[in-house]
Amino acid sequence: MVVSVAATDSDTAQPVQYSTFFASRYVRDPLPRFRMPEQSIPREAAYQIINDELMLDGNPRLNLASFVTTWMEPECDKLIMDSVNKNYVDMDEYPVTTELQNRCVNMIAHLFNAPIKEDETAIGVGTVGSSEAIMLAGLAFKRKWQNKRKEQGKPCDKPNIVTGANVQVCWEKFARYFEVELKEVKLSEGYYVMDPVKAVEMVDENTICVAAILGSTLTGEFEDVKLLNNLLTEKNKETGCRWDVPIHVDAASGGFIAPFLYPELEWDFRLPLVKSINVSGHKYGLVYPGVGWVIWRSKEDLPEELIFHINYLGTDQPTFTLNFSKGSSQIIAQYYQLIRLGFEGYKNIMQNCMENTAILREGIEATGRFEILSKEAGVPLVAFSLKDSGRYTVFDISENLRRFGWIVPAYTMPANAEHVAVLRVVIREDFSRSLAERLVSDIVKILHELDAHSAQVLKISSAIAKQQSGDDGVVTKKSVLETEREIFAYWRDQVKKKQTGIC
Repeated sequence: MVVSVAATDSDTAQPVQYSTFFASRYVRDPLPRFRMPEQSIPREAAYQIINDELMLDGNPRLNLASFVTTWMEPECDKLIMDSVNKNYVDMDEYPVTTELQNRCVNMIAHLFNAPIKEDETAIGVGTVGSSEAIMLAGLAFKRKWQNKRKEQGKPCDKPNIVTGANVQVCWEKFARYFEVELKEVKLSEGYYVMDPVKAVEMVDENTICVAAILGSTLTGEFEDVKLLNNLLTEKNKETGCRWDVPIHVDAASGGFIAPFLYPELEWDFRLPLVKSINVSGHKYGLVYPGVGWVIWRSKEDLPEELIFHINYLGTDQPTFTLNFSKGSSQIIAQYYQLIRLGFEGYKNIMQNCMENTAILREGIEATGRFEILSKEAGVPLVAFSLKDSGRYTVFDISENLRRFGWIVPAYTMPANAEHVAVLRVVIREDFSRSLAERLVSDIVKILHELDAHSAQVLKISSAIAKQQSGDDGVVTKKSVLETEREIFAYWRDQVKKKQTGIC
């Protein structure tokens, strides 16, 4: 980057021209990190300083930890930049943007089989992401439960919600922020989703809803929403419908997958107890972060007192959000993807993702070193654990993959399965077959390196132990520092024995 920067030489008091930014004082002089600098700097310098630091970030395309979209078409990128200065909340000034949001809500509602007629308007709203969407859905359930309890003359100060222990952290946030008890169904080894039978057993008169996950963050598996609906229907009947506990479906990851790949799977508004669904537009909705959506079954499922009404251009505009100002770009981008791709386009992309997932799964299985924990049906990802963690762990593999640029998370499972540690690779639209094959190749390289390293460590440990053992063969226990010093001394002696040539 060429930048001409004027400065004053203290000796001559004459302007000095630097031909490039990297020959200027801005490369040498430190900027304050936590306080605003006293003086301005040229825009080129500010750009270059920030850009240089950002080079140390990971490559978003190789970030296989994230479900979030990292690539969009140039035409959509342009739409985003053209609307980046629009505040969505200014509905008077940007009525067309509001209309595009309403179109998205209706398209997604029909995709989820909401019981609305063609001339009816769906009930839903665009959000910053699925976290806000879940907060709004949870508030609607809580308020509706409270209203019903008040009508019955019963206390309404101890609401609870039933979920699996595999839920995303936003559910824990909702429970803590809005004072709702979170009752979690514990997992077990080999079964990493919520058990509908156990979930229904935990339901009581204070349960505002049961939350099912369509696409577990841990393994990508779809929970059995239909079975949950049937079991909960029976439990509601047992109470004479006095409880009438509903279902919310957290379809953050799977909401834009199931309709295209598993159209016969009943998980959405086809099930009568499903009252609301959230989905992340910035995941498999194929939009940059952050945009999410929450759709309600009908107007009756969203208490009117939670909705604020704004009149603009002679019509009533209802609004229900946690925040006020937010950008319009992602909503416009979502509308672009919906009309650009259509049902056929989304289906083709999801099929490609699943095919590349199969390629990666086969490659990982072929190493013979891993056990696949994720299912073939569900969100396109591969979760796998080491068959033998005696010499090194999945955390070692995760750390070493960063040397090749890959960001692959390693984590332990939640309660009752904490001893299971896994690696997870999320397959997005921009993850090709060639990248899948390259990832497998790099994993194999790392396995060989770790095998060799662990063998060498074992050899050194054995040699040191042999030197430390007495005539009776008993090894004296050493401190960590003493052991480190002995390993250093061992290697130093090995190096001295080698003949060295001219460097």
